[in-house]
Amino acid sequence: MNRESVKDTKAWERIGVKPPLFDIEKVREKTIAQPKWVHFGAGNIFRGFVAAVLQNLLERGVEDTGIIAVELFDQEIVDRIYYPYDNLALAVTIRPDGNFEKRIVASVAEALKGDSTRGDWEMVREIFRRPSLQLVTLTITEKGYNLEDQAGNLFPQVKEDMERGPSSPQSTMAKVASLLYERFKAGGYPVALLSLDNFSRNGEKLYTSVRRISEEWVKRNLAEREFLDYLDEVVSFPWSMIDKIVPGPSETIKKHLEELGIEGMEIVWTSKKTHIAPFVNMEWAQYLVIEDSFPNGRPKLEGADRNVFLTDRETVEKSERMKVTTCLNPLHTALAVFGCLLGYKTIAEEMKDPALRKLVEGVGEEGIRVVVDPGIIKPRDFLNEVINVRLPNPYLPDTPQRIATDTSQKVPIRFGETIKSYHERPDLDPRDLKFIPLVIAGWCRYLMGVDDEGKEMTLSPDPLLENLRTHVSKVRFGEPDSVDDHLRPILSSPQLFRVNLYEVGLADKVIEYFKMMVKGPGAVRRTLEEIVGR
Repeated sequence: MNRESVKDTKAWERIGVKPPLFDIEKVREKTIAQPKWVHFGAGNIFRGFVAAVLQNLLERGVEDTGIIAVELFDQEIVDRIYYPYDNLALAVTIRPDGNFEKRIVASVAEALKGDSTRGDWEMVREIFRRPSLQLVTLTITEKGYNLEDQAGNLFPQVKEDMERGPSSPQSTMAKVASLLYERFKAGGYPVALLSLDNFSRNGEKLYTSVRRISEEWVKRNLAEREFLDYLDEVVSFPWSMIDKIVPGPSETIKKHLEELGIEGMEIVWTSKKTHIAPFVNMEWAQYLVIEDSFPNGRPKLEGADRNVFLTDRETVEKSERMKVTTCLNPLHTALAVFGCLLGYKTIAEEMKDPALRKLVEGVGEEGIRVVVDPGIIKPRDFLNEVINVRLPNPYLPDTPQRIATDTSQKVPIRFGETIKSYHERPDLDPRDLKFIPLVIAGWCRYLMGVDDEGKEMTLSPDPLLENLRTHVSKVRFGEPDSVDDHLRPILSSPQLFRVNLYEVGLADKVIEYFKMMVKGPGAVRRTLEEIVGR
């Protein structure tokens, strides 16, 4: 799969693959001459969803430039997934009926390594100096925006970037700030920085992180004070809600493509543990809600897909809270935690388990009591689609182990916001919650690294894993009395749950459930069935 082979459109169509329906070379040449769209984070959801949105516009002739993808974290994927395939990706959409829709996504005009110590960095800087640049999107995961650890201490790399200035940034947010400073110096040109990452108020978090680093540069006379005015008055940081389940590449999909005669579909694990391939497999459902705030113009995104919405910030926030705090993400985390403990390998298999299905239904019902209808997507319809169609899709190769990654970064939004809303509403009481505290207790039980059979299990990566495990490691499997007060540092953390669970009266219930789950082999299953059955 390369730019030369896709010219034979009929050959691809014969094997059921839709080739790009535009002149790739012409789009690439115009993109290099007049770049309009840069994307940070060149992984699976970008290639399968974001790049495909622009491809729709290119194929309809309403846009004529592509995306320049810049990988800030794992430059190895540029060498192994972009360069050998001329920046093309084979997108495989998995329908609920088991059919695979296949298309070649060719909207990425260039792929660059976002390392300030390498040659590509000067090219990235030059792109940011161009007046034509309208839009910078990001899919870098929640942890990419963080400047501090759980204790509120700056990460060493961030601290160094603040002290060193914008010349050779190493941390992700410092790189973004440095490139904006480059644009400021080139003429103060407007641009929109649009986070497409899966958490609430993503644009606000992006702005706050970039500005904090920039403030430190100004304090140290490493940047002009006017740069802060530029960030506040000229650059926009729109909010967004993005929704599409894009698991890691599946061996089943790889085999299917190879049987069609498509070569070079090897699945890659990079040295930084990125799971990626020349193809992307993903579910059929997708939603993208964007705050329409673009000071230098934008692509005609509203015509890209029926579920792409350009709207105001309030509607974006309502849509995001609907999904992230209630209708999808907390259900995913509940299945991730208990799926790992109970030995499940796919989300779809979990949804066949009556107790787990009742669990996610219960988590959804507890959350939906505090959700506000965004007006463009009905929360009840969205929740029903997730539970009855999306999560049970047996053909989607999604795993609880993938979703369990970075859980500490997700818990504040997925559960903390709902608990906080219950605490703040006079007609609701956090102590009435049952399913959400069960998931929190399950997560603490998961952190022990012992499955329900009492066997050691591998935990998914998480930036706070080592810190969190220092507390649960003091609990002995099979000895509920050993729980003592060891969960207090976790359950009392507003950083993890938006509130102190002791102060809102929920900690005792979490501890009760946790003690039930550490009694010995099979205790997780017994606790799950008992609590959801009450």
